[in-house]
Amino acid sequence: MNLRIIVFFIIGLVIFLLDIGLNSQEDSKDIYVSDQELTSLLSAWQSQVGRPPSDEEIVNIINNLVQEEILYREALLLGLDQEDRIIKRRLAQKITFLKQETIPTEPSESELQEFFETNKSNYFMPATYSFTHHYFSKESNAKERANLAFNALTENGIEPTGDPFFLGKNFYQNTAAEIDRNFGPSFLSALKAIDLNQWSGPHSSAFGEHLVYFKNTSAGFLPAWEKVKGAVTQDYLTQAQDDAIKNYLKEIKSEYRVIINPNYQF
Repeated sequence: MNLRIIVFFIIGLVIFLLDIGLNSQEDSKDIYVSDQELTSLLSAWQSQVGRPPSDEEIVNIINNLVQEEILYREALLLGLDQEDRIIKRRLAQKITFLKQETIPTEPSESELQEFFETNKSNYFMPATYSFTHHYFSKESNAKERANLAFNALTENGIEPTGDPFFLGKNFYQNTAAEIDRNFGPSFLSALKAIDLNQWSGPHSSAFGEHLVYFKNTSAGFLPAWEKVKGAVTQDYLTQAQDDAIKNYLKEIKSEYRVIINPNYQF
């Protein structure tokens, strides 16, 4: 027999044996349920139901696990995992979780303090405003009605009868951002210029006219470290998890080449 044919035959045999060895687990019909996996399933069941499972329920749990594994393997054999966007997204989420778990769970005090100093603006408590108002809808001659109501209130003490406002009448410790979102910037500007403890108006909003009684305001402040340490710790860990994924992608991105269909122009 030609030596070259023998060499090719040996190489082919080696590749065949390697393929069998590498794929033997995928083709195996054995389903092994580990103690760790079963303990995790039973623990999850007890956490959801509030009591340990009975013997019959344990059997059902194992049967469901086996059925799921069988269906999973048959789906792989049929190639149902290929080009499936949901499966790709789930696997991407899983490796994300694995990489996030590599970060330290207990940052040091100095690390937290440094993070806090860098991100102080995130923990600043903004100024708040408390007020009550009477509302006059712009759909019904709002300006004229509001002026008449204001004169009757300030001159004769007659309580105005305005229109119902969908957010209510009294607002307690609302931030400037909340007031701007609910009433609009012109109303916020007017509110900041009003004297405390007196009626004022009418002031325009995105919805109509308002007579406003400005009750109270509190200046913005930065809480003490002890008050925000819990929030800082959570934010630190969240950012560390995000950084872990970004760094991982940065390390491996250079190994990939992206080719986009030339019909799409960017």
